[in-house]
Amino acid sequence: EIPTKLKAKDSMQIIYTYSVTFIQNNTIKWSSRWDYILESMHQTNIQWFSILNSLVIVLFLSGMVAMILLRTLHKDIARYNQIDSGEDAQEEFGWKLVHGDVFRPPRKGMLLSVLLGSGVQVFCMTLVTLAFACLGFLSPANRGALMTCAMVLFVLLGTPAGYVSARIYKSFGGEKWKSNVLLTSMLCPGVVFSLFFIMNLVLWSKGSSAAVPFTTLVALLGLWFGVSVPLTFFGSYFGFRKRALEHPVRTNQIPRLIPEQSIYTQPVPGIIMGGVLPFGCIFIQLFFILNSIWASQMYYMFGFLFLVFIILVITCAETTVLLCYFHLCAEDYHWWWRSYLTSGFTAVYLFFYCCHYFFSKLQIEDAASGFLYFGYTLIMVFLFNLLTGTIGFFACFSFIRKIYSVVKVD
Repeated sequence: EIPTKLKAKDSMQIIYTYSVTFIQNNTIKWSSRWDYILESMHQTNIQWFSILNSLVIVLFLSGMVAMILLRTLHKDIARYNQIDSGEDAQEEFGWKLVHGDVFRPPRKGMLLSVLLGSGVQVFCMTLVTLAFACLGFLSPANRGALMTCAMVLFVLLGTPAGYVSARIYKSFGGEKWKSNVLLTSMLCPGVVFSLFFIMNLVLWSKGSSAAVPFTTLVALLGLWFGVSVPLTFFGSYFGFRKRALEHPVRTNQIPRLIPEQSIYTQPVPGIIMGGVLPFGCIFIQLFFILNSIWASQMYYMFGFLFLVFIILVITCAETTVLLCYFHLCAEDYHWWWRSYLTSGFTAVYLFFYCCHYFFSKLQIEDAASGFLYFGYTLIMVFLFNLLTGTIGFFACFSFIRKIYSVVKVD
């Protein structure tokens, strides 16, 4: 019995007992054992709102691109190809004026080709990893499965990186194929590994259990130099053996003078504007991803993530094509780097959002923890820049090759 009156110094022990009864349910599969917990989370409505928001942006962009391609561009091509008595019916204007300069090789072509090769590698890695996650091969309960799969795929996808980099560099007229191969296999993976190693040194100095053991780092280096680098050389070998890409129009010997541009068609404002819409498609998903990384929450909606990834690809492509068309109409033919940076600038907005998340959602006071947060953020931003920049470049590259292949040029 529990006494009714206890003095301040008195103590009493109370023993609690409980019983558990396990009821076997053969209708639930082992892979679906966590579904009742996941279904109780109230995040699905927000995810659908995110998808709807992204789809509205895509439909808006698709409408503008369709209007340009089906109306404006079609009329342009019809006017350009109009011939009267063997001569052009009217003087050239608009984007046809720069046909002799539009395929002029850019400055720093080596660096651009290396970034594009690594971007293709990141794109293929992301696509395959998300596909595996959607099919259920990567369980959310195993937190390391997703990262392990992505890392292995990145190592194994060195061949397309070397091939694409070699093809692009050769189309620029480059001849330093050894430098191209070495930079493709070393530059971007080296940046990521260097940042990771510096952060691991911080963890070692703090005696953290999260530090990666030295043997694991050696194994990563072995994968890099023993698997990824040879595969990159293999892809570059086939890329340089193929004939250089033939452009639909010839390049003039003397560069054309670019007229003075308005503020909207200058490079910097166009690049800054180009990253807004792609970031608008992903920022809600980004919140849940950051929560899963830094707030120890489970992320399991890979179907939503895969759909948002497809929307991101479409948005980056359409935004870059749209701005590229406007710049060509303004007789500015420097599109190589601009097409990469326009969609790649989405990564800058990603960095700003991560900074906002750090100061508003996290309560981190330790300098080492803050250093680790921004270190991993830089890795994520760098890879995201490679991904989005490559998408924008190849969308623009295909668009320009197509429109100049159907117009008649003397």
